[in-house]
Amino acid sequence: MTTFTLRHLGGPTSLITYGGVRLLTDPTFDEPGEHPIGSRALVKTTGPVLSPDEVGPVDAVLLSHDQHPDNLDRRGREYLATAPLTLTTTSGAERLGGTAQALPNWAHVELRGGVRVTGVPALHGPEGSEAKVGEVTGFLLSADGLPAVYVSGDNASLERVREIAGRFGSVPIAVLFAGAARTPLIDAYLTLESTAAAEAAEILSATDVVPLHFEGWGHFTQGPGTLEEAFAGKPARLHLLKPGEEVSL
Repeated sequence: MTTFTLRHLGGPTSLITYGGVRLLTDPTFDEPGEHPIGSRALVKTTGPVLSPDEVGPVDAVLLSHDQHPDNLDRRGREYLATAPLTLTTTSGAERLGGTAQALPNWAHVELRGGVRVTGVPALHGPEGSEAKVGEVTGFLLSADGLPAVYVSGDNASLERVREIAGRFGSVPIAVLFAGAARTPLIDAYLTLESTAAAEAAEILSATDVVPLHFEGWGHFTQGPGTLEEAFAGKPARLHLLKPGEEVSL
């Protein structure tokens, strides 16, 4: 029986159906080009496979953070105005207003059908980097009779993954933001690199891994090839999706 479906829409954006609930991760719908962020710019290299109208209504948006345009762009912000609920960081909820709701670490909300969304720790770079990169969060989906699902957001910390495993035990499905992002802001990976993604899957005892946020932007340093190499011989099944493709588990 299918309990989890994910359609990859490009970058960090995906449409998840879990226990009959529709969830959208980090909405990015703008066309390719430069996206200014302070004195820098992030370069988007591919466009969205669906428009906001084509995505349609969802039960909630899972927004790892609002401060970077590769996780929330102009049209993504417009989409939030139509969403009944956006779960995000405390600082992000304050900035966004509207239906945005803070989901602190280990707090949870109940959606329809008994689906629970729990906020889990994330760090967008090496230890001590939060002052530069800002607050981010991940999510843990759970429901009676369904496998737990971890959505990492822009997390680069295996220590945070160990905290999650210590709290929840095994998590069968892991949605990992895994492009090994790097920018001039910090001389370090800002998201999981491929070998760290494989280690995260082992820490969680995940049986299935769906990578996101490894293509579509110029600041990713790793992609499908390094992910396939890192997961070769590992117990977790790697589901590498191109934008527009879908997996059901």
